[in-house]
Amino acid sequence: MSWAGLWTPRAKPCNDMRHRQVAEGGFMTESTRFDRITFDSDVMGGRACIRGLRITVGLVVSLVAEGRSNADILGDYPDLEEADVRQALAYAAWLTREEVVSA
Repeated sequence: MSWAGLWTPRAKPCNDMRHRQVAEGGFMTESTRFDRITFDSDVMGGRACIRGLRITVGLVVSLVAEGRSNADILGDYPDLEEADVRQALAYAAWLTREEVVSA
């Protein structure tokens, strides 16, 4: 399988695009930085991807949910790093977090 062309340098980190309003609204803390999660409308339909690669957060989370080990995932996707898998899981957890904000 050829991995050429999977990297898209135009991709922007999560903090700079779709979730900026969340950061400004107080939901995102200083410790919640997703610098490996990127969005680019020209890559995977704008879905959350890992470092501009054509590997979505959803794919990584699905593989973990299926019981695949980090070693298996990294072996099948050599452009991924262990920190990518951790941050994909952290991002998914952050998206599902329920927070109550007083008006």
